Formats: sequence, structure tokens, C-alpha cells
Amino acid sequence: MATKKDYYEVLSLSRGASEDEIKKAFRKLAKKYHPDVNQGDKSAEIKFKEINEAYEVLSNKESKSRYDQFGHAGVDPNYGAANYSNTGYSSSGFSPFGDDFDIGDIFSSFFGGGFGSTSGRGANSNAPLRGSDVDVTLNISFEEAVNGSKKKLSYNAVDVCKECKGTGAKGGKAGVKSCSECNGSGQVTMSQRTPFGVVQTSRTCSKCHGAGSVIQNPCNFCYGKGFVKAAKNIEIDVPEGIDNNQILEVGGKGNAGKNSGPSGNLHVYVNVRPHAIFERKGTNIWCEIPITFTQAALGAEISVPTISGRVTYKIHEGTQSGDVFKLKGKGVKNVNGYGRGDQFVKVIVEVPKNLSTNQKEILKNFESISKEKNYQNRKGFFNKIKDLFEN
Repeated sequence: MATKKDYYEVLSLSRGASEDEIKKAFRKLAKKYHPDVNQGDKSAEIKFKEINEAYEVLSNKESKSRYDQFGHAGVDPNYGAANYSNTGYSSSGFSPFGDDFDIGDIFSSFFGGGFGSTSGRGANSNAPLRGSDVDVTLNISFEEAVNGSKKKLSYNAVDVCKECKGTGAKGGKAGVKSCSECNGSGQVTMSQRTPFGVVQTSRTCSKCHGAGSVIQNPCNFCYGKGFVKAAKNIEIDVPEGIDNNQILEVGGKGNAGKNSGPSGNLHVYVNVRPHAIFERKGTNIWCEIPITFTQAALGAEISVPTISGRVTYKIHEGTQSGDVFKLKGKGVKNVNGYGRGDQFVKVIVEVPKNLSTNQKEILKNFESISKEKNYQNRKGFFNKIKDLFEN
């Protein structure tokens, strides 16, 4: 397996580069190695993929931090996958929560305050409680955001232990016994004689902690908690027109609920890589198109790239550098389904360089005729210039 290049090296950056520096470097290199510019060039295609991969990691604060600390091992989605069995948890003595994870804190980490609206020791500990939500980041290309796509996601979430079926006991339900201290109620009633009579108070059973049952032999896979941290793999639909920093919510794909409660949701934070040519502003697309000196002066039909393919556009005579024309309906579809934006194209007139003696002479003659305000003569000279410069 080939060794991956350093992502900073790929983008020609030094470590500690700012967010703006990373974005500028990506746009510059992506424009240089874009497949549309280097058709049929395999080396440029490989370089373009490397640039995209590097930007995906370094443009996201979380993944950039992991990469800076651990290198490629910190951002490889398959790193450490061998420590999990097909059931999503460790089949050996290895803890799926990592060496520094306190398994006794699993509920406070994933369920503490994250279930439902009930909290405090007076709540029914056996009531179904909703699982907490999980956040993930999805990196997609400009085209995938504009046109929509299907994407596969890999992430970790709390799941019901498949070995003990969530009971926490070795052997499943058979290993769970009614608590002898509270007789299965989860509450212990205490009576106290006072000058005003006998006062009864209830408290959570200290033996079963309000569960009403106790585990004889804890499950070896979840250590008696009934839950494990498992690797999840799902496919989601990215809607057409999604924009950078928007959030997709996938119901029921978060952390598992307690006591048969529903799972939480998955929040997908979308990170859209910038395009080498197009820039998005809301539902509108902007780009720049270079044209020749004679095309600007005489007018011409030019080929313009759009997000749905190239189109032909006729520019008028006397077009100036910096002029903007609009392609109606060639922008981005509103993600909520309300119409589509436009594409705005800024014209950049390229001034010819390294002119020959003959070319310079013709331009001098044109300058002389221009002072005479003779349109027909000027146009005739411009046609000569066109033949000389473009043929």
C-alpha cells in the first residue's frame, strides 16, 4: 500500500496555516489540476484527487486537529476497525470505548441529561428514555451539493449490546433477578416516629439504584451496562441545492434509548468544498470567462461552462472587461423546492502579449484610423486584426 503524502505538502502549505490560507491554496491548485482543464491527463486527475482529500481534512477544524496530532491515522475512517467484531463491539477483552474510557461513566457520557425531559432521583428509572443525538461532519464536492447525491457515512454511536440484549446480564434476561431489598419496586419506604406521628419517606433503592432488579453475572461485552459503543455505517440522500454549513437531520440514527426508549437523531453538518471555477452566492452561481481582444470588439459566440454543462452565449460588439451577463435559470435549485437561481458571468478581456512586428503595425494603423471616427474603416481593420491574431 502506497504511503500517503502529507496533506500540508499536497496543498503547498506550512503547518499552522489559517482557514483562509487553506481555502486559497485549494482554489489555486484545484483550478490548475481540474479535469476540465486537463482532459485525458491521468497525472493531473490523481493530483486533483489528492488536493480534494487534503482539503476535506484540513478545512474541518475537528479533523484538522486530529491530523495535526496523529497524522493520517487520526483521520482514516478505517483506523482501528479491526478491534470491532461484526456485531459492532469488542469480542475480546478490549474496550470499544478506548483505553482511557471509564466504562462506569457510560450513562453520564451518553445518557446523562440526554434522555427525555425527566431528571432527578425522583423520576421513574424504568421509564423509556430517548437516546441523545450524534453529530457528524460530511465533506462533499461543489457538484454533489448542487446536484444532490447519495453518500455513505461512518460514525460511532451507543447501541444496545447484542450479546445480552440490553439487560447487562450474562445470558440475557435469565441473569436478571428481582431486587430483594425493594422487592422489585426500585423504591424503599422508611418510617420514622416523630412528635407529630409516624412519617413515611421513600428513597431510591441503594442496592438496585432504582432499577428494581439486580444482575447476578455482568455481561462480558458491555460490563453490565447493556450498551456498547458501536461503529455505524449508513447511506443518506443529500438533497439538491444543499449549501455549506447547513445541517441534515436523520431520525433515529443517534445513540440508543434506555428501557426501550427511541434512539436519538443524527445531525449531519455539511461541509462543501469550493469549486475551481464557480462561486456560489445563495442560489446564484458566479464565474469569470476570458475572451479575446477581437471577440470583445466585434462580438462573438462563446462557450460558457455551467453546473449543468456548457452553453453557447452571444456577446455583443464593444463588450468591456468586467461586464456581467446573466444566464437565467442556470443557478442552484432552492433546497426547499422554491425555484432555481441564475448564473452571472463576468467577462475578462485578455490583452495579447509578445506581439509580432506585423501585429504591432496593424494596431498602430487601427489607432490612427480610430481618431478619424470612420466606423467602416475601423471595422475593416478590426477584421484584419481578427484574422491575424486568431487564425
